[in-house]
Amino acid sequence: MLQLIFNGLITGLLVALPALALALTFSVLRFANFAIGAMLTLGAYLIYAFNVVLGWPLPLAAAAGAISAAVLAVLVDMLVYRPLRGRSGVTLLVASMGVSFVLENAVRFVAGSTSVGYAIAPSRPIRWAGLRVNQEQLIAAGLTLAALLLVWAIFRFTRLGRAMRAVADNPALAAVRGVARNKVVAATWIISGALTALAGMLIGLDTAIDPLMGWNYILPVFAAAILGGIGNPMAAVAGALVMGVAGEVSTAWLPAHYRTVVAFAIMSICLVVRPAGIFGTRWVTR
Repeated sequence: MLQLIFNGLITGLLVALPALALALTFSVLRFANFAIGAMLTLGAYLIYAFNVVLGWPLPLAAAAGAISAAVLAVLVDMLVYRPLRGRSGVTLLVASMGVSFVLENAVRFVAGSTSVGYAIAPSRPIRWAGLRVNQEQLIAAGLTLAALLLVWAIFRFTRLGRAMRAVADNPALAAVRGVARNKVVAATWIISGALTALAGMLIGLDTAIDPLMGWNYILPVFAAAILGGIGNPMAAVAGALVMGVAGEVSTAWLPAHYRTVVAFAIMSICLVVRPAGIFGTRWVTR
């Protein structure tokens, strides 16, 4: 059981970064970014290009890939989302679907459809306190926690974080108070692009890199963000951990292919009790 809980926490951490990115863009831009899966795939392949094609060490490749993904996210916003910024959330959602199809097919056209992996040395699992811990799990836990701590510090202690919270709470009032919304939006896409790229690398280390890897994570990412409270970015992390642990622990009594069903069932029950999510709050419109 302890091993299942540990595996569930790692599974939740793999979903936490893209779920945080999704909740962040939803809070600031008020639309559900369906392209989050394609951004995850693109980030994983960018890091792969730096790591395997150019021969860079994985930490350096991860930094370069995250920066590249952040720049591309800003460019996509300028070309696609900014001209539609005054439209409804449904219009932007449909636009993000188009972005998703374009990015995924561009990755498939350039990289092909064969699964690939990062250039890392093989290692033996570590046995500790009865747990079997892989090197990839340690990397995922350490990098995810560091990224979450950095994002939390930005939200809590920086001027940018206060501006992002202001725009998320009331865009019109924030504009009256002198908050530059375009700069906040650009910062939001930079953070989201970097988080999804790192998540893509961690998922690639855990399984493999292929053009459909992001598509397979769209539903878990949306479910985690909704369960935690999609209007509260950091709450998406709690939603991801709950779903990860619930899914893995259920394999003690059910076949492994039912764990996704169990996680979604728990999400449904929680949302019946708290429709706004575990840490979410109801939005009031006047």
